[in-house]
Amino acid sequence: MKNKIFLILISLLLASCSGTRHLPEGEKLYTGAEIKLESVDKPNTRLAKSAAESAVRPSPNKVFLGIRPKLWMYNAAGEEPKTKLEKWLRKKGEEPVLMSSVKPGATSAIIDAKLFNLGIFKSYTESKTVEKKRTAKVIYTSNIHDPYVVTNLEYAIQDDSLSRLILAEKDNSVIKPGQDYNLDNLRNERMRIDAFLKNKGYFYFNPDYLLFKADTSDVNKTVTFKLTLKDSLPKSTLTVYRLNNVHINQNYSLNERRTRNNPDTMIVQDMVFFGKEERMAIKPQVLARSIYLHKHDIFSRQNHLITLNRLMSMGNFKLVQVNFAESTDSGPGLLDANILMTPMPKRTFRAEIDMVSKSNNYSGPRMNLSILNRNTFGGAELLNLKLAGSFEAQLGNKNENLYSYSYNPQLELTFPRFLVPFNIRQTSSIYIPKTSLLLSYNFLKRVNYFDMRTFRLVYGFKWKENIRKEHELSPIDISYTSVGNQSDLFTKLINANPFLEKSYEEQFIAGGSYLFTYNEQMLTGKKLQSYFHIGTELAGNVFSLGKAIGGKKISSDDPGKVVGSVYSQYAKLSLDGRTYFTFKDKNKLALRLFTGIATPFGNSSVMPYSKQFFSGGPNSIRAFQINSVGPGTYFQNPDSLGLLQLGGDIKLEMNAEYRFGIYRFFKGALFVDAGNVWLQKSNPSDLGTPFRFSGFMNELAVGAGVGMRIDVSFFILRFDLAMPLRKKPELEDNFRWVTNEIDFGSSTWRKDNLVLNVAIGYPF
Repeated sequence: MKNKIFLILISLLLASCSGTRHLPEGEKLYTGAEIKLESVDKPNTRLAKSAAESAVRPSPNKVFLGIRPKLWMYNAAGEEPKTKLEKWLRKKGEEPVLMSSVKPGATSAIIDAKLFNLGIFKSYTESKTVEKKRTAKVIYTSNIHDPYVVTNLEYAIQDDSLSRLILAEKDNSVIKPGQDYNLDNLRNERMRIDAFLKNKGYFYFNPDYLLFKADTSDVNKTVTFKLTLKDSLPKSTLTVYRLNNVHINQNYSLNERRTRNNPDTMIVQDMVFFGKEERMAIKPQVLARSIYLHKHDIFSRQNHLITLNRLMSMGNFKLVQVNFAESTDSGPGLLDANILMTPMPKRTFRAEIDMVSKSNNYSGPRMNLSILNRNTFGGAELLNLKLAGSFEAQLGNKNENLYSYSYNPQLELTFPRFLVPFNIRQTSSIYIPKTSLLLSYNFLKRVNYFDMRTFRLVYGFKWKENIRKEHELSPIDISYTSVGNQSDLFTKLINANPFLEKSYEEQFIAGGSYLFTYNEQMLTGKKLQSYFHIGTELAGNVFSLGKAIGGKKISSDDPGKVVGSVYSQYAKLSLDGRTYFTFKDKNKLALRLFTGIATPFGNSSVMPYSKQFFSGGPNSIRAFQINSVGPGTYFQNPDSLGLLQLGGDIKLEMNAEYRFGIYRFFKGALFVDAGNVWLQKSNPSDLGTPFRFSGFMNELAVGAGVGMRIDVSFFILRFDLAMPLRKKPELEDNFRWVTNEIDFGSSTWRKDNLVLNVAIGYPF
């Protein structure tokens, strides 16, 4: 009896949430459409069905787990909402989609039009309405055939100059014989030809001036195209334009006139710069390197875009415009180019204060101050002075007197070009190359442990190959780290752990690095986006080569020194690959694989501490304390190590995260993380087990959790609550998984297993 009552209550609840109780008299709720395809041929129905589905109107009310929550909200507000809650429900709800608003005949015609665009010229669609007591749906049945196939593309361009250019590029046509007819291909071909002609001086040409005439054969289901021009085109359309005057105003204000009558000018490389030279913020010769519009050159839209992007990427202007106008003081076919640049403030001061909360229970404030000076030496150089400071202590009473603080001044100077002692041929990339010089000092004090000082000097280059590919080369990367003021507690700790002791030795690192990034995330219309990052480092080889030439044998037992300091020698490689799949509802599945290997050799037996791999934390395996996973089967006890962590020579990490919307800028996530770090067999330490291909899968730590993000586009605050699923790699196989121990009702279990990560930005 109780079960029957329960089922009745559930049925009533579902009925109320289905939204059918408040329908007007004689109306039925529209629940959607079904597409059926019928054919005597055997066509590829995937594109046809997708096109037909895109034509169906209107969309029914959204359904979740068999109910329509937004429709319920709309009905719950009533016809005349009065309270704030009722008005909010009405606004956020969905009005019922009634069957009377559906026009099956019109929709059938639109479906046939969509199929026509795919080469299915003779389709016909029929509709059938299926009604129930309170709801109704429509079944659309489309009778289709194999799409017509393109057999040939002929060119009949009346203008000889245009005809020669278009015929010279016909091999690049997107319309190929043997492919199915597709209207999008015709549109793309017109745009391709237009872009090509724009780079050949046809400033006023337009894709709409190109016409495709089709000749179809119903017997063979084929179509032949003839490309022609529209009749009676304006004379300017068929005119090749060249550049006449190129005017540059680098101090343009939006509220001033775009042209000047008699301004002070300066001519550089046939370009006219407005203003007196001594008053020009950026030297004209510097700007001229990024301007690809020159007097007497044929107009090119590509050079126009290169100029815009290179000037904007300097970082000195908030707006750059290039306006073209027909020259009035010269003959026909000439354009004047006016380049108007609105400068940014020369100096910018920024201050940031936030709270750092780490998953090893250490928290504290962090402050970042920066002063940016644009155009430091008149060559668009950016001088950035930063000062960062932080303090962190452990919450609770585990280590009452253990805390840490640091400060880090940094000076970086960026030049908008390659700064090298030899000439480099200028490229036509739309991205400007940059050279940076960085000098930094970092002081870190672990109270009751040690003081660490690090000096660093970097000289490197950054350049983009295209919108997806970016390179960063640092041929000189020098750092010196010294550890002093060591306490008895720290000395005792590292004496008991030779690997840790070796890692914290005085370090002198001199080498270089190369980074390559391939990123499709800025292509917002792409459903499947990829990201790939490779990083390489090599250090100490120059010094070892010099020692070897001098007759000294290099080894870690008798290490060589430079300026009285032992230098590190190692090679390091890391790979970070990610895939992002966006669903129709804008939810996203993000997958990540990270792997890396580092090898000390020659002068070193252990990797420097700052160059080791670590695992665990907000951007890693979120169910474990920061940097606490591994190496291998070793278990790091944060109570004994305090603020210290152990790293490894090899790292493998895998992450999967499903991201979904909740309400407006509130986002949710479900995630699983797995990974570990290991030492190589050649490492002198006996911590954990070294990396073995036969056993590393059994030593992966695994965690899972849920997250909430506040995503306001320019700022993302992330909360990830995670728990370990596999956290005992030091135990036997039968005890590695801990899913059987999950007990959300136990306060002890929650305290020992739940980890809250608070961070800024997405984890990957």
